[in-house]
Amino acid sequence: MPLSRRVVLQICAAAVALPLIPKGWGGQSMRIGVIGAGWLGGTVGRLWVKAGHEVMFSSRNPHELQAMVDELGARASVGTPSEAAAFGSVLLFAVPYEALPDLGRDLGSSVQGKVVLDACNPAASSTSAIAREAQSAGVGETSAKYLPGSRLVRAFSAVDATAVEASARRATDKLGVPIASDDAQALQVAEQLVRDVGCDPVVVGNLAAARLFQRGGPGFRANTTAAELRRLMGE
Repeated sequence: MPLSRRVVLQICAAAVALPLIPKGWGGQSMRIGVIGAGWLGGTVGRLWVKAGHEVMFSSRNPHELQAMVDELGARASVGTPSEAAAFGSVLLFAVPYEALPDLGRDLGSSVQGKVVLDACNPAASSTSAIAREAQSAGVGETSAKYLPGSRLVRAFSAVDATAVEASARRATDKLGVPIASDDAQALQVAEQLVRDVGCDPVVVGNLAAARLFQRGGPGFRANTTAAELRRLMGE
């Protein structure tokens, strides 16, 4: 029996409402753009390359990243932040927090609809307007405001790069990495990418719940196992 026009419209509306899944998600290689390939971004990006993902590293001085990229092989490349944002179906932002408003404007449509892993934090000593806003409104909600249209996940924001690297070398007692988002599918993508660098994801909740692991929260820089991290945050 042919479907009624009403049923067809309902199915189409539901399909449109479904969030897009990054190409390659589900055990296959993903294309990831790293915006800010410093200490944290460089470490996490290198581990993703070793896990089989294609990664474009970027910074304000991309030529300084060429030697690292050459060592990583064909799955690694280097570019400007604009090129990395266009390249990746998933993006990692690991830049000074004050850079987010300008990046949100400059990258524009390149972040629209993409899973963005936000590892940025206001500096403890910062008195900038955006740092005060993040402290008041929550870092997760503030990041989402300045990267509009992105499917933002707070991830890798509460751990040290050295702890991530050490966890990747261990068979047990993996580092717990807290993550939070308002987007359930984006959270699933983040969970997989946390596992791919040899850590254990700890889903905390929505972006408002990310306060538990922003600076000053019990989960910030805990650098411990998933079980201990949950205990610290009262999960």
